[in-house]
Amino acid sequence: MKKIALSALVAASLLAAPAFAQKPAAKKTTPGTQQAAGTSYKVQPQLSTLGWLAKKVGGQHNGTIQFKEGDVVVRGNQIVGGTFIVDMNSLKVVDITDASMNGKLAGHLRNDDFFSVEKHPTATFKITSLAPIKGAGANDNNVNVTGDLTIKGITKPVTFPAKVGVKNGVAAASGTAIVDRTKYDVKYGSTLFGAAADKAIDDNFTLSFNVIAKQ
Repeated sequence: MKKIALSALVAASLLAAPAFAQKPAAKKTTPGTQQAAGTSYKVQPQLSTLGWLAKKVGGQHNGTIQFKEGDVVVRGNQIVGGTFIVDMNSLKVVDITDASMNGKLAGHLRNDDFFSVEKHPTATFKITSLAPIKGAGANDNNVNVTGDLTIKGITKPVTFPAKVGVKNGVAAASGTAIVDRTKYDVKYGSTLFGAAADKAIDDNFTLSFNVIAKQ
């Protein structure tokens, strides 16, 4: 029980269909020009997925979270921006089959040791720039996405590779981001803040996403 309570943070990894390939733009987009110059596509929460993966000494846990809403900004056939809101109350653990143990871990992740969901019911990611990855193949990540990630009311920049594209009125993005939880005041089980090495939870967790947005 204690190991399970000690083991998790929100992180992510999830099966996701690949996004449409997007032909890289000549230049990266810059903040402040996206909304004015683009068309807003609405994120489809029922078609989009977000998963987390968190590792600890001797094991790991994984689960899902749901997108609440969001917008993807499209200019021509290029994704140039976007804002995504996640419902933290939807956080689930999927790798523990015992209902009691599953509930305890999910509850621990929602309390103040981790994500303080009652105080901070949503998390947000806002794209600030996209830079094309030179030489990316048709099935490869084709942009490096940079944006502001807000968890527990704390906003920090993150950058990660993704595959993005627009086709037939549908914008899609998929990829994996690694997040340092300690930057968002999620310190439980971190050796940086006094946790024993044999009971430590990794400071980094993984979020894997597949986002679908439509006009």
